[in-house]
Amino acid sequence: MFNLTRRQFLQYSGAAGAALGTTGLAGIASAQEPLKIGVVYVSPIADIGWTKQHSLGVDAIKAEFGDKVALTVIDNIFMPQDAERVFRELAASGNQLVFGTSFSHGTPMQKVAPRFPKVAFEHCSGIVHLANLGTFEAKYYEGTFVAGAAGAHMSKAGKIGFIGGFPIPDIVGPANALLLGAQSVNPDATCNAIFLNSWFDPGKEKEAANTLLSQGCDVICSMTDTATGVQVAGEGGAWSIGYASDMAKFGSGKQLTAFTLDWSSDYVGAAKGVAAGTWKPEARWDGLAGGVVKMAPYNEAIPADVITKLKQLEADIGSGKIHPYAGELKDQDGNVKVAAGSVLADADIRGMNWFVKGMIGKLG
Repeated sequence: MFNLTRRQFLQYSGAAGAALGTTGLAGIASAQEPLKIGVVYVSPIADIGWTKQHSLGVDAIKAEFGDKVALTVIDNIFMPQDAERVFRELAASGNQLVFGTSFSHGTPMQKVAPRFPKVAFEHCSGIVHLANLGTFEAKYYEGTFVAGAAGAHMSKAGKIGFIGGFPIPDIVGPANALLLGAQSVNPDATCNAIFLNSWFDPGKEKEAANTLLSQGCDVICSMTDTATGVQVAGEGGAWSIGYASDMAKFGSGKQLTAFTLDWSSDYVGAAKGVAAGTWKPEARWDGLAGGVVKMAPYNEAIPADVITKLKQLEADIGSGKIHPYAGELKDQDGNVKVAAGSVLADADIRGMNWFVKGMIGKLG
């Protein structure tokens, strides 16, 4: 497997792109030729976090296919102009399946995919589908709802803190669900939210976490690609909630749980489809029931009866008995967004651009 930095890839791709062409979507993997797959990570590969979980999906492909697959992996590609070139060169270099792993990869993939109709593209966090561009996503909000309930059980202040990378629906929705989960335990709970406008900036994340602590938040959840929020919370004596990976080892014993992500089924499923010539663009969106979202072990400091309730909550969300966005829901200004007896439609969940009542902060 090739593991390339941005600079190495841009050097490599010029030569490789001239030498190799594209292939079709049907019957592309023969007994002699390995299936060629390109993967683009939005941040550096670390021991934990968003990109780490995607790397575990790649590992699942290697475990499934062995030497029948040839992988090229490029990390730390965030800027759209860089991403477009990288996706174009991966497609031109003979890769039959190309993965993008960030919302920011969307526009570049939408530009490149039509130029390579025989290449299958898979976009994590995407919302646009083309003839050869599919998407896969997680129902993060199911995990944050459970985590919020755990936080409310342990919080003395009733104040949750949330740090997000960007104010996009994939982050705003889970932030809302975090508070709604907390309010299912403590109706008076509130949540202070700060956005970094970056997925990977430990310095800004540390500053944000300290700000939340100074505001009296005693539970902090951070949806970025570092464990900084968990670490700062623990050092400050506050509880924390991990994201993507289990971050307990960074939390000074104070991580309550984490909503982790397992993309293995998406990676392996797409690779099998392309190898068999049966791949087609899909919109996959799974949560607790599908095993894409999983709750990390609960902190032993949480009372046993509460842990039992949290595990039942997981099961009830997975079965559909409980919906995190069940009405009545009001926005920050008190306007009813979801009526009592109704639930927020899937399309509205995926496009959520408003805060629920009790959220403190701005999206702009």
